[in-house]
Amino acid sequence: MLLGIYLNDHLAGATLARELASRSARSNRGTAYGDFLEHLRVEIDEDRGSLLAIMEVLGVGEDRLKLATAWALEKAGRLKLNGRLLGYSPYSRALELETLRLGVQGKLAMWLALRHIQPAEPRLERRAIDALIERAEQQAEHLEAHRLRAAADAFTPAATPQPDRVGDSAA
Repeated sequence: MLLGIYLNDHLAGATLARELASRSARSNRGTAYGDFLEHLRVEIDEDRGSLLAIMEVLGVGEDRLKLATAWALEKAGRLKLNGRLLGYSPYSRALELETLRLGVQGKLAMWLALRHIQPAEPRLERRAIDALIERAEQQAEHLEAHRLRAAADAFTPAATPQPDRVGDSAA
């Protein structure tokens, strides 16, 4: 059943996103980013639960291998270079928010696909899917605002005097 494969692929993505949001929230604890990421982690977990419920209604079992692979991929993703020998960097935050933003776009695409096939699959509840679509759109909007702020934090040069031309000195 192709729908089962599709839903399991998204369940694996939700598993990866939950792990990433959890780690990122811990790394940003005590900041506005951390508060936002903790709230997002809760919503991702709820959305994952909604996906599991849909899979159950449709008689789709969980692919444990895909789930384990997604979990391992998130752990391996921690090994990327981030501009610091040890520890978290502003680049880490920017990339994590961007990755989560892309994940939410994928989740939104899945909810939209399920809404599209709902007339042919009456076990799917249209109102529940519409609510999931609305939440994913809100998540994407909030993630985009945080992502852009994190990009500015990470990639905007510090406010120090810069030479106008090569060879000029700032002193």
